[in-house]
Amino acid sequence: MKLRKHVRLENYDYRSNGYYYITICSANKIRFLGEYRQIIESTLAEIEQRYNGTKTDYYYLMDDHLHIIFILENSSVSLSQVIGSFKSLTTLKAKKVGFKGKRFWQPNYYEHVIRNDSALQKIREYIENNPLAEELKWEELDKK
Repeated sequence: MKLRKHVRLENYDYRSNGYYYITICSANKIRFLGEYRQIIESTLAEIEQRYNGTKTDYYYLMDDHLHIIFILENSSVSLSQVIGSFKSLTTLKAKKVGFKGKRFWQPNYYEHVIRNDSALQKIREYIENNPLAEELKWEELDKK
């Protein structure tokens, strides 16, 4: 049995106000997400309506993954609840319009807590230039 890598910050409250950079990959990184762009975009808007204090700052959809920056501000739910709802809703909607796969999204997601404006700007630029971007040096992002 393969153990999942624990990627969350230990002892961090993921209900805390702030900006969170998220990457969610399609199941098995199969390139089909573009076909469901409307569902994904409408569900992001729905999440903002569903959970007070949750906003989408920026996102970019690729065929096999989605980058999002969420803002939590006095949110009634945690980041994992937001992402869990988003993944569940998009999967259900995709199946209603003919998605036949077993899974729509890979289990889990990548997250990075954005700690300052400089890091926020670098991540926005990375997302915008993602198809051509070099890997970010995550440990250096939060340094001023």
